[in-house]
Amino acid sequence: MLKILKYSFYDLMRSRWSYVYFVFYLLLGFVLLFLNNNVSKAVITLMNVIIILTPLIGTIFGVMYYYNSKEFTGLLLAQPIKRSTIFLGQYFGVALSLSMSLVVGLGIPFIAYGIFMSDAIWDFGLLLVTGAFLTFIFTALSFNIALRNENRIKGFGYAILLWLFMAVIYDGIFLMSLMIFEDYPLDTFSLSATMFNPIDLSRVLILLKLDISALMGYTGAIFQKFFGTNFGMFLSIGVLALWVLIPVWFIRRVARRKDF
Repeated sequence: MLKILKYSFYDLMRSRWSYVYFVFYLLLGFVLLFLNNNVSKAVITLMNVIIILTPLIGTIFGVMYYYNSKEFTGLLLAQPIKRSTIFLGQYFGVALSLSMSLVVGLGIPFIAYGIFMSDAIWDFGLLLVTGAFLTFIFTALSFNIALRNENRIKGFGYAILLWLFMAVIYDGIFLMSLMIFEDYPLDTFSLSATMFNPIDLSRVLILLKLDISALMGYTGAIFQKFFGTNFGMFLSIGVLALWVLIPVWFIRRVARRKDF
């Protein structure tokens, strides 16, 4: 698996789209620091970009890599190699290359600006960690969709629809539910609904770390009471890890059972 991971990683790192992704974050970091002249404000602005863009890129790259490498995958399947080893190696190669582009692309401008001497270093670190988690999560989800759909158009369509649901539609349903059932206790519901969406969970963690939870009103007080504690923080990271592990387990399961 490590050999396949290495091949997939270097294959994507040589791709021009990986350079575009890296340069985008590199320029974005320099521009935000230049305009804001403040690390904390730049981190807040970056949060809005990473929370939406990172899952989208992970989804598109995951589906695109799977379909574009089908011939190479067919060659590997003819060898005495476990199917799960092939697809997990490809998945980790894609996810690691995208995560590295994100971390290095944003790390260079912030390190040059002196992030290690700033009080916002932990906020920036959490931003990169959540961005990497979202990359691994949505790349795994996109691989699952591609494995189940041989038709490229359907695969791309379902993958984009998944991202759209998680990034936009889910929040709308969540807010409507809070408004409809506002006369009932919603503490448990709010916490549970947030954990069922990795994008919302990442957003809440970053907002609480930036200490601007007051912007979320009553819901922010609930989140602050739970996620603001060490237990809540560790539980949130554990939930994000589960969002990675469960789709990876499904990749392994589908790869072993599917008739290629």
